Amino acid sequence: MRSIVTIAAAGLLLASARADNARTRPAAKKLPSRIVFCSDRDGPWRIWSCKPDGSDLKRLTAAADDAHDVDPAWAPGGAGILFTSTRGGKAGVWRMALPAGKPKRICDGDQAEWAPDAKKIALRRAGRIVVRTLAGGKERIVSSKSLKLCSGPAWSPDGRTIAFAGRAGDRNAVYLVPAAGGAAKKLYDKKGACEPHFSPDGKRIVYETETHICTIGVDGRDNRPVTWYGGVQRYGRYSPDGKRIVFCQAPSPAGPWQLYVVGAAGGTPAKLTEGASDMHPDWR
Repeated sequence: MRSIVTIAAAGLLLASARADNARTRPAAKKLPSRIVFCSDRDGPWRIWSCKPDGSDLKRLTAAADDAHDVDPAWAPGGAGILFTSTRGGKAGVWRMALPAGKPKRICDGDQAEWAPDAKKIALRRAGRIVVRTLAGGKERIVSSKSLKLCSGPAWSPDGRTIAFAGRAGDRNAVYLVPAAGGAAKKLYDKKGACEPHFSPDGKRIVYETETHICTIGVDGRDNRPVTWYGGVQRYGRYSPDGKRIVFCQAPSPAGPWQLYVVGAAGGTPAKLTEGASDMHPDWR
């Protein structure tokens, strides 16, 4: 009995010590909210960032004039980015720690996005969706052979599902596929639907049609237009709290493109940038 009491007392002391450490341990620093995007405002396409109101523009990448950097995506926590670059003469997925890390090439491909655990990425390569483990470089294809021209992979917040666009026959559609592998389920196949991205709570997906931004439930119901005004809207992404959507808009697909923010249910958009073409936003 004495040994049991002693062990129990030791356990209580250890639990108390852990609780004290948890109370005194400094909380992880929360990075300020920013939007990352690509822009040609300095000539070649580079990765830039700004505050959610469009102020404090900062260029994040630099390269030779014959190379272009596009498709930025925040790392979980916002301490770095993925992007596509043509450095070295071939499109590839690159990563860079912020605020002043050195860009490093990961692999061939483009349109990459981090998994929520930051241990894997999903990317496009040769019209297929590929999941790559960063440690070791193991890869597997998660899009089925029957789907052509797959693009725009995006992870669900819980890391269990990947949304992407693919073409079956002559119709583009948004699909959902288990990140661990399995059959893809068609979510929506009208109006050229593509570029899906999950809401922070995982309940909705923002996507684009030929001209506008819409959202839809992950069950394929409650399809809603978010933008319905003139011009062309592309690349919608939710704000971290899910209340707003950032996107880019142009008079025509030829550009020039500017960034706008609108409520997640629609409304009057606010322009964030001008004076160049600014595309592919992502919001942390």
